[in-house]
Amino acid sequence: MKNVLDKGYVRLVDAMGSDLSVVNSARVSYNKAVDELGDKDKGLISFLAREGHTSPFRHATLQFEVYAPLMVARQWWKYVVGSDHVMDAWNESSRRYITEEPEFYIVMPDEWRKAPENSKQGSGDIAPWMIGEAATKELLRIQNEGLAAYEDAIQAGICAEQARLFLPAYGLYVRWYWTSSLQGVAHFLNQRLEHDAQKEIQDYAKAVHELSLEKFPVSLKELLK
Repeated sequence: MKNVLDKGYVRLVDAMGSDLSVVNSARVSYNKAVDELGDKDKGLISFLAREGHTSPFRHATLQFEVYAPLMVARQWWKYVVGSDHVMDAWNESSRRYITEEPEFYIVMPDEWRKAPENSKQGSGDIAPWMIGEAATKELLRIQNEGLAAYEDAIQAGICAEQARLFLPAYGLYVRWYWTSSLQGVAHFLNQRLEHDAQKEIQDYAKAVHELSLEKFPVSLKELLK
């Protein structure tokens, strides 16, 4: 398990296959299979990745449990919607059914970033301490007020699926299972490890990368070139 941000994490729950699965999925066209990964097989993986022959990478899958702020989850969700070609699945905890203690992502005073000077999106340098300190104080105030209103509604008998409307959304931590083919994981990493990706989701992508690399060291290296 890899810890991310102040309270988040990524945990590899399960994995199916290995680099050998990719090789044998490709070699089945010639009714061949190997039991050990050799240099020739590593060359085949490199060829498949370089030439865009991606179907063999969809015969290996990884399943993660992720705990992250909603703003990260909704960025991540883009890789599931309309991604049947990379075989993704997503199941998220629901506050229609559970009333576990809400947790929020708290940005520390020295973590707030300024808006970039030459772009309408993304972020720039770290904001001055005084600005960050004021922003953190205001964030905590809003989160605490929303949490108090949520708890009051629950105590008053309001159903959980409506009481959750009082919770400030984007910083609220949510938990989900993400199952994806190796190709799907690589697609996510190729975009979210980039320097211009939002820092928070970059941090999660780094955790996914480290955990995935342990299971598919050859394939993932080639897919991320």
